[in-house]
Amino acid sequence: MANVADFQISAAEAAELGRVAVIMGGNSAERAVSLKSGAAVLSALGRAGVDAFGIDLYGESQDLCPVTQLQAQPIDRAFLILHGRGGEDGVIQGVLEMLGIAYTGSGVEASALGMDKLRSKQLFVGAGLPTAPFAVLSSVQMLDEAERRLGYPVMVKPAHEGSSLGMSKVRDRAQFESALGEALRYDRSVIAEQWLTGAEFTVAVLDGTALPVIRLETPHEFYDYDAKYQANDTRYLFEHGLDDTQSEALAALACEAFAVIGCRGWGRIDVMQDAAGQFHLLEVNTAPGMTDHSLVPMAAQRAGISFEELVVRILRGAE
Repeated sequence: MANVADFQISAAEAAELGRVAVIMGGNSAERAVSLKSGAAVLSALGRAGVDAFGIDLYGESQDLCPVTQLQAQPIDRAFLILHGRGGEDGVIQGVLEMLGIAYTGSGVEASALGMDKLRSKQLFVGAGLPTAPFAVLSSVQMLDEAERRLGYPVMVKPAHEGSSLGMSKVRDRAQFESALGEALRYDRSVIAEQWLTGAEFTVAVLDGTALPVIRLETPHEFYDYDAKYQANDTRYLFEHGLDDTQSEALAALACEAFAVIGCRGWGRIDVMQDAAGQFHLLEVNTAPGMTDHSLVPMAAQRAGISFEELVVRILRGAE
């Protein structure tokens, strides 16, 4: 394992990287998680010797628009650690490009596609990559066809939310109607996905390379918001039960999905197995969490990359 104290950038590199804004917060449903991620990233960059400061988008003053906040002081590079709409979906990426500020992670198009679970799945299907059968929903009148095609159980999820917000597992029509109503509170676009009964995995990608595979186990119905950020009974397993061939295939699939969406820099791909052991892509995360419960730092540490080195490597890739 890499030691925290081992990683420091040189004074010359610090000067080259310049003044770095860690952009966090935002006004999405994932604001609280983003603030935790941003605080962790800001602290790690400082320990590594980077001249970094934080910007709590929308939070510093309700009177300031985001563009005004970004123009309030000099910024050479931005470390984007916003989650959800307005920060992970290409909107702030477009603003930064207009302002001429290099930023971490995927560009406008890939960020928008990665945030849209429906468009991502359509791209996966078009590229011949495996993903669970699904149906698009916007009203109760569409449930008959979804039931016929998918059966039960199914997973219902808003198309444009992260952190498992608005997601429900349903087993019958009454639950289906209730879950659709809950998902529509978050998004006008909702998808129902055929339930997969196998194991769940996540693969972080850094600079085009897959980091060690993590298997997720939770006593919850699925890997929901509480399991991700609050529970202490979620298990993160590097002894994931896959043989070398399966593990290599999963890593290759994750990298291919990353490329199909057009991502760059870093991200995380979530995958599930079906009852037969076949892998199915769930989604691509273009700005994953960086909290103490987060998966990318966990995978990086397993690969011998300290949190300080991880954030600096992400920062170096800013475009």
